[in-house]
Amino acid sequence: MPHMLLIHEPVGQRSDRSEAEGRVLYGRMLDWGDDLRRQGLLLAAESLAGLEKSARVSTPGGKARIVDGPFAEAKEMVGGFFLVDVDTHEEAVALAQQCPAAEWATVEVRGLGPCFMR
Repeated sequence: MPHMLLIHEPVGQRSDRSEAEGRVLYGRMLDWGDDLRRQGLLLAAESLAGLEKSARVSTPGGKARIVDGPFAEAKEMVGGFFLVDVDTHEEAVALAQQCPAAEWATVEVRGLGPCFMR
């Protein structure tokens, strides 16, 4: 059962650390992803760029509305994700607890499913 582990990090957190500190944390995330891959649990993983080069798009009433980032109202941003394949939601939560990012961010656990399901 695929689950998405979304890494929610505070906006600006990346600029608060040195490049060396950031590389160490990123290396920990890569190592953790490699471990998940070796266990046959990892379907996909990516780190996402900051909000500076982002956009939010909506088309209410058929009219495009595009807001370029960074977003003043944002307190968190999705910094990356791990898509894992586990048997239960509980297993996905257990993996989230092991994720190195849980030390400096929040890891949201979401099962995959059609939008009409609750």
